[in-house]
Amino acid sequence: MTERPTTIGIIGLGYVGLPLAVEFGKHFKTIGFDINPARVAELIAGHDSTLEASGDELADVKNLSYTLTPADLAECNVYIITVPTPIDIHKRPDLIPLRKASETVGKFLSVNDTVIYESTVYPGATEEVCVPILEQFSQLKFNQDFFVGYSPERINLGDKTHRLATILKVTSGANAKTVDFVDNLYQ
Repeated sequence: MTERPTTIGIIGLGYVGLPLAVEFGKHFKTIGFDINPARVAELIAGHDSTLEASGDELADVKNLSYTLTPADLAECNVYIITVPTPIDIHKRPDLIPLRKASETVGKFLSVNDTVIYESTVYPGATEEVCVPILEQFSQLKFNQDFFVGYSPERINLGDKTHRLATILKVTSGANAKTVDFVDNLYQ
């Protein structure tokens, strides 16, 4: 894993990504990225329309910034992808947001970086769909040059009692070294 100071990029600032960005921003330099200009503008203004974070919570996090510019992710060495996985008209997962997020991250991935998927996907989707995209866009090799972890989203939208800081996160990785890294990161 990385030997540089940890800088985390959260890709997708919805009801899963924003609470993660807020929590990680308390401990690490964190860059929140979203493709929705209105979402980024409201967060910069200190407002969260999902109501997962109050204005005070947003104002209190000093190590968190928001961006629409993918190039701002270049300084990150940990990427957490939290984009939605909608269902298509045939009730199958639409992986387009996940593919696009993997392309974006792949363009900035460096040796020893870690990508953590927190989007809801079927078993095998990360290694079958996302990892080849990361390899293609980064020209790096999985489990040799970069690493992949998993942490299924466990946010109950609107639940103010069981918040990210108080729930047990399930984490994993593609190898033992990554498992340890992801476990330690989420503690």
